Amino acid sequence: MTGSAVHEHTSALNDVEVVRIRNDFPILEQHVNGKPLVYLDSGATSQNPFSVMEAEQEYYEQRNSAVHRGAHTLAVAATDSFEDARETVAAFIGAETNELVWTQNATAGLNLIAYSFGNASVGAVSAQAQRFALSAGDEVLVTEMEHHANLIPWQEVCRRTGATLRYIPVHDDGTLDMDAAANLLNERTKVFSFTHVSNVTGVINPVSELTALAHAAGALVVLDACQSAPHLPLDVKALDVDFAVFSGHKMLGPTGIGGLYGRAELLDAMPPFLTGGSMITTVTMDRAEYLPAPQRFEAGTQPISQAVALAAAANYLHETGMERIHDWEASLGQRLVSGLEAIEGIRVLGPASGIPRAGLASFEVAGVHAHDVGQYLDAAGIAVRVGHHCAQPLHRRLGLNASTRASTYLYNTSADVDAFLAAVAGLRGYFGVEGE
Repeated sequence: MTGSAVHEHTSALNDVEVVRIRNDFPILEQHVNGKPLVYLDSGATSQNPFSVMEAEQEYYEQRNSAVHRGAHTLAVAATDSFEDARETVAAFIGAETNELVWTQNATAGLNLIAYSFGNASVGAVSAQAQRFALSAGDEVLVTEMEHHANLIPWQEVCRRTGATLRYIPVHDDGTLDMDAAANLLNERTKVFSFTHVSNVTGVINPVSELTALAHAAGALVVLDACQSAPHLPLDVKALDVDFAVFSGHKMLGPTGIGGLYGRAELLDAMPPFLTGGSMITTVTMDRAEYLPAPQRFEAGTQPISQAVALAAAANYLHETGMERIHDWEASLGQRLVSGLEAIEGIRVLGPASGIPRAGLASFEVAGVHAHDVGQYLDAAGIAVRVGHHCAQPLHRRLGLNASTRASTYLYNTSADVDAFLAAVAGLRGYFGVEGE
C-alpha cells in the first residue's frame, strides 16, 4: 500500500489541498456506472485513508493476540496497542483515558447507558448506582430530531421502569424550540439525551446552553456526537456533558467500533450492561465483583484491531485539523443548500442558506420519490442517502416519509457539489414532472 501523507497545516482547506487529501482514499479513484465516483454519503459511512487500513493490517501482521489475558510477548504487545489506541481516541474528544469505553458503535453505547440505568432501577444495587434509577414520576427528555438510536433505547427503558419519555419539538425549519426546552427541563427530568448535529437537517444544537439548562434541573446529559465527532472540534469536558457516544465508521475508521465517553465517577458507579469475561475481579458460584470502568463495560473479546485503526483515523483528522475540516464542510454545506434552493421543485429541509449548518443537506424533489432520486443520481456516479435516515419522527414533523441526503467530508471538493447540483437540476425533466 501507498502510505498516507500528513496534512498538518494552519491555513484554510481549499480545493487544491482537498484533491491531495483525496489521494489518500483509494476507493474514491473508482468509476461507478462509467462515471467518476462522487461520494456524498459520508453521513452514513465515511471512507478510509491508507493509514487507517495499514494500521489494522500491521496489527494483524505483528501483534494479533488476546488483550488483558496473556503474559506472553504478543499478548503484551496487543494490550499495549489496544490501550494506546484508547489514550489517542480519548484525547481526540477531550476525555481522560479511563473515561472511554469501547463499544460496537454509537447505538451500542446509547443502549449501554439506557440499560445500565434500567438495571439500576430493579433489584439490589449499590448506593452509588441508585442515582441512575428511574421510576414512575421520573422523566427522560429527548428531542424530535433524534436518530432512532437515541430514541428507541429510551422508549424501552421508560417502558420497563415506568418513567415518562418526553421530547422537545422542532420548528418548521428543523431547529430546536429552545423555549420548550427550558420548560420541559424540570425537577422530574433525570436524563436529557440529544444529538449534537441533526443527521437530516444539519442543524448544530447549542450543546453548552442545553447542558447548562439540564444540569440546573439536576439532569444527566447524554450527547449523541455521531455527526459531530467526525466533523468539528469536540471537547466533551468543555461542553460539560456527562456522557457522549460516537461511531468509528463515520470518522474515517473501520466498522464495528465506537466509543462511549462518561465521567469517570459516573461510569464507576453504573451497573454493568453486558457481563462475562474480562470485566470482573472475583467470581464465585454465587456472585461476582466487577472491575472499574472502562473494563466493567467491556465484556468478552474486544475490537482490538478496530481500536488500533480508529486511533489512526483520529490521528489523521487531528493532523488535518478539525477546525479546518469544519470550516471546509460548512462552506460545502452552504454551497449545497444555496444550489438546491435555486432549482425549481426542490425543497431543502432545515435552515435556509446563510444560516450555519453542518456539511449536509436533505431535500425533497416535487413529484419524484426519494428512492428514484437516489437511483437517478447513482446512474450518474453520485452516491447519496435516501429514506428516512433513521429519523422517522422528524420526517413526519416535516411532512415527509423520506428524503434524499447529500453529505460531505474532508475529501469532497467544490466540483463534487457542483456535479451533484447539475445532476439534480435535470431530475424533474427526466421523470417528466417539470413544471407541475
